[in-house]
Amino acid sequence: MLEYLRNAADKPVAKILMGILIFSFVGWGVAEWVFGLSSNDSTLMRIGDTKISINQYSNAKSMEMSKLSRAEQRSIYTDAAKSAEFQKDIIKKLSNQVMVENHAKNLGYVVSDRGVANEIRKFPEFQQNGKFSPIMFQLIIQNSGYSEADFANIIRDRTLRMMVLDPISISPSVPAFMIDAMYNARYGERSIDFTTVKFSDFKVENPTDEKLREFYAQNPHKVAETRDVSYAMISAEMDKPDLYEAGLKAAQKLEDDIIAGETLANAAKNHKAKYVKYDKISSANLPNDKNLDTALLAKIFAMDENTESELIEAKNGFIIVRVDKIIPEHNAEFESIKSNLVNDWRKSEQKKQAYIRANEILVELNKTGKLANKKSTTVSRTSGAPTDVLVAAFKNPVKNNSIVSGQNEFYVLHIDAEKKPGLDTKRMQNVRTEISNMSKQHIQDDFNSFLMRKYPIKINEKTFNRYVK
Repeated sequence: MLEYLRNAADKPVAKILMGILIFSFVGWGVAEWVFGLSSNDSTLMRIGDTKISINQYSNAKSMEMSKLSRAEQRSIYTDAAKSAEFQKDIIKKLSNQVMVENHAKNLGYVVSDRGVANEIRKFPEFQQNGKFSPIMFQLIIQNSGYSEADFANIIRDRTLRMMVLDPISISPSVPAFMIDAMYNARYGERSIDFTTVKFSDFKVENPTDEKLREFYAQNPHKVAETRDVSYAMISAEMDKPDLYEAGLKAAQKLEDDIIAGETLANAAKNHKAKYVKYDKISSANLPNDKNLDTALLAKIFAMDENTESELIEAKNGFIIVRVDKIIPEHNAEFESIKSNLVNDWRKSEQKKQAYIRANEILVELNKTGKLANKKSTTVSRTSGAPTDVLVAAFKNPVKNNSIVSGQNEFYVLHIDAEKKPGLDTKRMQNVRTEISNMSKQHIQDDFNSFLMRKYPIKINEKTFNRYVK
């Protein structure tokens, strides 16, 4: 074929064939560029029409890391959950900044060079004897790794953000009626009458097996899913690079043996790794094991039966987890919980009789206005009666009669009158401040939602998974 092409290089057919061959080879390298799929695209996300590059993200990450103590930095490097949360906060902060800056520019806000210079002169770090010092400015900027232009742009963008955000950061005035309404609702009291009907006051016979089975059919007892789990761990000091690398290499050899077909237990023994096995763990029965943190347990409960995890970096080394067996959630066998069902059935029957009695008392109260065996008291929202009674006393209107359900009793409640609280200027001021802060937060939340609609955020999943995740 090649000999033919050389001999007929000047013929039209040959040129077409050579063009096809050339394009087929070049296409592997340029296809992503041609079709907009370039792997060299460094865009991490778009906020509206603005691109955020991975370099911008890295710079923001470095700045945030520099604000942390060494211990905090170490925890981010060694704790996957903390690292993910840290990265999430950086992306959120970057997104918020760009959205606000975009909106400022769309509103036509401009920060002049003179304005930027005035802001820079206000920095106490750049002053000597109360006056701006160009020498201090140059020295600090150079040591920080910024150029003057970079720093000026940071100040310009920050000023733009303040021009947008300052107006919605002012605490709004609060109408007097709103303060009075919340103050009265929070600190007001009510006088009530109530009587208690306890379940235990009613006697019931022991149930037959037939009644127990009927009761169990309506109230099945669920047995939670359980898992038999094992793991092998290569210990390593994760914050020391040399020891980290040594531990990683040892863990990779352990992983290679498992991939080759060796059992987790034997592979752990061969590589002198720690091997641990737990039977029948569940969400309500977790092992007391510092190596199994929340993130790792979440992974365990997401795995399939008879599978191993990938190599996982933990606080104290490298772990491979295996789920040996899964017993799904199921109904307990009747005979295994029969003795417990007796107590549940008895309480259910007592509850039915207590409810009948509470209804009789309520009917009499509605008819005659009299409440048998009543207790009269004045209650606030937090004290004076059982919690269930307090909730009902302020939930329902004055003069209302009702049955209130408790854990082991029913209450028949009559709300007699409402008492307004006395004037307490300190409490009144606290209510005013609380309402003002709530209103400001609502305004800011609404504005943030508006920005997200106007400047939608789109993550470049390919870049994110490669550099961030």
